[in-house]
Amino acid sequence: MKHTAKRSEQVIHALFFLLGMVAVACVILITVYLVFSGLPAILQIGPGPFLTGKVWASTAAQPQYGILPFILSSLAGTAGAILLGLPVGFLTALYLAKLAPPRIRALLGQAVSVLAGIPSVVYGLVGMMVLVPAVRSLFGVPDGAGLLSAIIVLAIMILPSIVKMTVTALNAVPQEYEAASLALGATAEETWVRVTIPAARSGIAAAVVLGVGRAIGESMAVMMVAGNAPNLPDSLFQSVRFLTTAVASEMSYSSGLQQQALFSIALVLFLFIMLLNALLNFILKGENKL
Repeated sequence: MKHTAKRSEQVIHALFFLLGMVAVACVILITVYLVFSGLPAILQIGPGPFLTGKVWASTAAQPQYGILPFILSSLAGTAGAILLGLPVGFLTALYLAKLAPPRIRALLGQAVSVLAGIPSVVYGLVGMMVLVPAVRSLFGVPDGAGLLSAIIVLAIMILPSIVKMTVTALNAVPQEYEAASLALGATAEETWVRVTIPAARSGIAAAVVLGVGRAIGESMAVMMVAGNAPNLPDSLFQSVRFLTTAVASEMSYSSGLQQQALFSIALVLFLFIMLLNALLNFILKGENKL
């Protein structure tokens, strides 16, 4: 009996190890493929002109492959979405975890789950039909499809990830921490701010990273509400194109150097997300040492 149980445990461990290795292998294969597909175009165009060039004209008689507008648009859109979505998502999660009655918690939890399951094309369609005309009429601009509309749509799209992971992180804090704080005379609000939230900071940070990854990796919804023009983001109402939408909008008819340049854009996006994760891990490990 013991031998059978031990054998089953070894099989399960081997299966988990195999699945983990498959995930690692997929990441390695994607990395290698992007490097071999995107690096030749960067070397041919030149790292400087490619990364800092302000003009993208891949189908012109004299093609230009500058992706600085895409980089700045992606950074501005992601930062704006986080600035709008993070406070709303965090406060919603805090309410669900600590204040909401059971019925309201269940209702809001279901609403968040529904929001997470809505396809991105539906967000883009609603944004194109409702948000873009609203921005146009509210601010009196010629076209409501621009950076502001993309930021609002992305902020809504990242809410489920932030809310769910933050609620999980807050609920994972041992109740003894809060009980000890309350026993020392702290109010419930002081306990949340000084005890619960700092104890859950790693989970909250993971929620932020997941939200950033969702925002910077979105293409379809952004393409439908941002105008999809390769402009530098001079204002919130400027029609812009993100890194993801640049790849999605031209890959179907691209060839030669143009196609290689699109793979180079994907490589830049991949490296940016990897650097972001590495930076966050470094910050969190530094805080844990302190």
